Amino acid sequence: MSSSDELSVELTAPNGRKYTQPTGLFINNEFVKSSSGEKITSINPSDETEITSVHAASAEDVDAAVAAARKAFKTWREIVPTDRGGLMLKLADLVDKHAETLATIETWDNGKPYTVSLSEDVAEVAGTLRYYGGYADKLHGQVIDTGPAKFAYTIREPLGVCAQIIPWNYPLAMAAWKLGPALACGNTVVLKAAEQTPLSILYFATLVREAGFPPGVVNLINGAGKVAGQALAAHPGVDKIAFTGSTATGRQIMRSAAVNLKNITLETGGKSPLLVFDDADLEQAAKWAHVGIMSNQGQICTATSRVLVQEGCYDRFVDLFKAAIKDTSVVGDPFQEATFQGPQVTKAQFEKVLGYVESGKSEGATLAVGGKAYKDVGGGGKGFFVEPTLFTNVTPSMKIYREEVFGPFVVIASFRTEEEAVGMANDTTYGLGSAVFTQDITKAHRVARNIEAGMVWVNSSNDSDFRIPFGGVKQSGIGRELGEAGLAAYTNAKAVHVNMGTRL
Repeated sequence: MSSSDELSVELTAPNGRKYTQPTGLFINNEFVKSSSGEKITSINPSDETEITSVHAASAEDVDAAVAAARKAFKTWREIVPTDRGGLMLKLADLVDKHAETLATIETWDNGKPYTVSLSEDVAEVAGTLRYYGGYADKLHGQVIDTGPAKFAYTIREPLGVCAQIIPWNYPLAMAAWKLGPALACGNTVVLKAAEQTPLSILYFATLVREAGFPPGVVNLINGAGKVAGQALAAHPGVDKIAFTGSTATGRQIMRSAAVNLKNITLETGGKSPLLVFDDADLEQAAKWAHVGIMSNQGQICTATSRVLVQEGCYDRFVDLFKAAIKDTSVVGDPFQEATFQGPQVTKAQFEKVLGYVESGKSEGATLAVGGKAYKDVGGGGKGFFVEPTLFTNVTPSMKIYREEVFGPFVVIASFRTEEEAVGMANDTTYGLGSAVFTQDITKAHRVARNIEAGMVWVNSSNDSDFRIPFGGVKQSGIGRELGEAGLAAYTNAKAVHVNMGTRL
């Protein structure tokens, strides 16, 4: 940190990149101070040092952002759809142009490896914005033939002001998932970033302005969930709320949103199963299972954290999974190219993961790998690093089998038959992701049909794509994001009935 003014600060990241970090609330295309003077401090999870502080929105600031979005909606919805899409394509180009800075901020603020931030997360931001920018002028109603006496048609209309609350595990990517369809459909947005990772969204805001979006169309704020998040969820001027985060918080948002029956999309928790049958390619299954839980420090809502393996290949699979950890899970400085796993995002998350280790041991599961804080990064013993952790001999009654850990933490249990495997997979309150490994294509389709989840990967895990719908069932959420299905949450179908001659 070298110098600052009231609404920005000049920073030098650990990789040497220098940039100007905005610190205000982005409302009506301007960075402004919070009305309360409250701030949020961003902590580098790699060494526990402060990066900088940013303004935290109060309920009054949320009112101002919603008012700006409401005013902008009147004109934004009337802009030629092709022009709306053009602005989104320009924003995607700017994301590409500033990719290295965006990736640097994401890694510094969040702890994920820089190579992942750059080649996966930021690339997905640009791809998602382009995908939905292309849809902006392809949202059509339909004519419905009811006979010659009536001309009936539908119009796809935007909802209005959309509140969006994003999580800390994929800050920029989750922002793009929500902004893309909302803007393409003609809505305006007030988006709140997670208080744990407040920085990258503010730099992204400068690109929104540079792309030429009119004032008030995109408003990006930081703030505490219990203050700014609650104010958005309960705000009578908000027409829709989209949230990604914990199931517990999702319930609170549903209660708050009921004040004016807001349209709602929720993507919440998961404890996703990965089934390995004895006819599977075990080497590939182990490698994919490793990716499915250990990537992004295990901080993935769809992480396949419950691995269920058929008895005949259980021991062999466990050995292969251990080898995958040894060969791939390099824990270290996220700015180093060789690093696969960086720190957990916060001290609270770090302690939560270690708490589940103690729970697993106390319940009688076998700690096969890891289970401790990793203190060999940087020489100072600082940072929220956890060894990749594997428990075997796990039973369905155990806490570590049933609850979402959200860390580099996997449990491996066994099953005898396909029927038992499906029963174990579905024995959960969650239903987000799942994976099936078998070389029997008939079995693969049958199991995929019977698993209670919004998504099933066959012979892979967590290779999501912004062109394919994403979402869960049961307590893993409501609605879908991504793909063409993601547009449905941001429009209403208005029916128009034209009397072609019926007289009374």
